[in-house]
Amino acid sequence: VQLQAYGGGLVQAGGSLRLSCTAPGDIFSSYTMGWFRQAAGNEREYVAAISWTSVNTYLTDSVKGRFTISRDNAKNVVYLQMNFLKPDDTAVYYCAAVRFRTLVRGLDVHDFDSWGQGTLVTVSS
Repeated sequence: VQLQAYGGGLVQAGGSLRLSCTAPGDIFSSYTMGWFRQAAGNEREYVAAISWTSVNTYLTDSVKGRFTISRDNAKNVVYLQMNFLKPDDTAVYYCAAVRFRTLVRGLDVHDFDSWGQGTLVTVSS
């Protein structure tokens, strides 16, 4: 499935951004959606995910209490609401998808088979 991520930008520390990722077609509801990020010189990090049933969600420890993942199947979109942003959150954020994955903890890049193009988030201090 072709994914389109957007919503990145430049924000001051303590600010907020909402990333969105859309996918075409009427099978979006069957996809577990994830967000990864990759800072310069680092490996791609698993940040958040929401299962295709919306029952299970995952947030990496460093963003808990600040980020929220949600989805709107009627609009074929998954959101990553990012609050209280820190300079360490600066990275290119990628959305990813895989069908019918129920458990979302402990996943990595190899567990997802569709990727968006990435959107840059820059947090200034």
